[in-house]
Amino acid sequence: MNFWQWVWILLWWFLFFAYLVILFQILSDLFRDSTLSGWWKAVWIVFLIVFPFLTALVYVVSRGKSMAERQEAAVRRARSETDSYIREVAGTKSAAEHIADAKALLDSGAINEDEFALLKAKALAA
Repeated sequence: MNFWQWVWILLWWFLFFAYLVILFQILSDLFRDSTLSGWWKAVWIVFLIVFPFLTALVYVVSRGKSMAERQEAAVRRARSETDSYIREVAGTKSAAEHIADAKALLDSGAINEDEFALLKAKALAA
């Protein structure tokens, strides 16, 4: 094989990979779209199998804007769920809750007055 044959093979592999990415984006968008009925989803999938390139082009042109909106909503939803999970796991407490926890430790004898004052100062500073 000469250099230009390698370039053509590389180009075709790139185009094939790009098509697969577009195909998976279309399929995930089809299943994400709750406004589209199951029959219409089936029609799109059949056309993607029978006329793959033309159907992908028509889908992106006709439904591209709503496709982007659904993707943006999914990203926003995932971000809010992640932020909620992080807040839940991190256990962000108010200063009053930190002081109450320190007071419970003081009352149980686990810490002394100086340690309680230090924890209280940290809670009020945060």
